[in-house]
Amino acid sequence: MPNVIPEAKIFACTQSEILGEKIAKAFGAELGNVITSTYSDGEFQPSYEESIRGTRIFIIGSTNPGPENLMEMLLMIDAAKRASARHITAVLPYFGWARQDRKDKPRVPIAAKLVAKMLEAAGATRIITMDLHADQIQGFFEKPVDHLFASTIFLPYLRSLNLDNLTIASPDMGGSKRAYAYSKALKSDVVICYKQRAKANVISHMELIGDVTGKNVVLVDDMVDTAGTLTKAADLMMERGALSVRAICTHPILSGNAYEKLENSKLEELIVTDSIPLSQKSDKIRVLGCADLFAQVMDNVHNNKSISSTFVM
Repeated sequence: MPNVIPEAKIFACTQSEILGEKIAKAFGAELGNVITSTYSDGEFQPSYEESIRGTRIFIIGSTNPGPENLMEMLLMIDAAKRASARHITAVLPYFGWARQDRKDKPRVPIAAKLVAKMLEAAGATRIITMDLHADQIQGFFEKPVDHLFASTIFLPYLRSLNLDNLTIASPDMGGSKRAYAYSKALKSDVVICYKQRAKANVISHMELIGDVTGKNVVLVDDMVDTAGTLTKAADLMMERGALSVRAICTHPILSGNAYEKLENSKLEELIVTDSIPLSQKSDKIRVLGCADLFAQVMDNVHNNKSISSTFVM
């Protein structure tokens, strides 16, 4: 008898329910039923309200801080393991705690590796994520990792703008590889910002490497947190003669007074995905959906098909 691939089931953590519904619809399935009970002290317990025995399940949830988002993902994975799910794929549109991917000074943790080990210890058999802060985080896992690129979402939009004299920019030296990849796909020039930090989220000095005079600039980064780097870079480039400055950032963390900084900056547009739900609206922010990308990869994984086409710029 031929091998029959069992039905896949899709569930979502609390924060990612809206994105989970979109992914499930694009996948061609209903979002599974999970009930979360909460105690008065804040402790919570997720419960699958349907059988998942012997199935492949996908659990969708970004793990950005606060810690309850990561904890909910771990509890969902553990519950699935104990309910005898056959395969447990953690779908992390945004892999949180990723900025701590190395020891940059003595006596600090490598949180990204710790999170990877926690996901595996809980019972995840596969990880699907998008635009990790650092590519080497894949090496922290012993299980397969499908690392998707949001460039497949952003590039068609950038091409649709038909910008003359397009220049791709990296807001720091660490993002130069990403900027060069975009510039190669768009056949454009590249400039790089060199910045020095006084401390986390505080820039003491920024310089521009390259010429932006008469150029329409697009800054490329994996995330936007306080928006300090992007807005400072945009203002600097406009001072140096740029015609316009946009930014594409996969993960819109947007903490603190980020929205105020965006509104007061010379940044024309911030283009993001819906990997993290926005806390408020802004006329300067354009959100591009990532549900179709994840649904396609999840379907290929479930049916044992290649996903390499999704990695092409």
